[in-house]
Amino acid sequence: MKEVNARETLPEVGRGYVFIYSPFCGTCHLAREMLDIIEKMKEEDVFYEMNASLFPDFMQEKQVSSVPCLLVWKDGKVEEKVYAFESVTKIFNLMKEKEKI
Repeated sequence: MKEVNARETLPEVGRGYVFIYSPFCGTCHLAREMLDIIEKMKEEDVFYEMNASLFPDFMQEKQVSSVPCLLVWKDGKVEEKVYAFESVTKIFNLMKEKEKI
């Protein structure tokens, strides 16, 4: 995963996936493991990761209500927010569906 150190790190053009977490969140650690599996399958860094505590203005602006959260990003805008990390398959299928558009 690519760590977001500044807001400018996020892509302005194209599709991206931003994993928002808190280092003190147990569910976030499980969600991250799921995303790690997808990255291993794709053999590349697919996700950006953002510590919610370090970007409170971004969280408020994008109306992120809880962590973990996966923002589906398209051309600098949030297209969808995923809060339920039910399975690797569900997240992988969501990505496949979005990439066909």
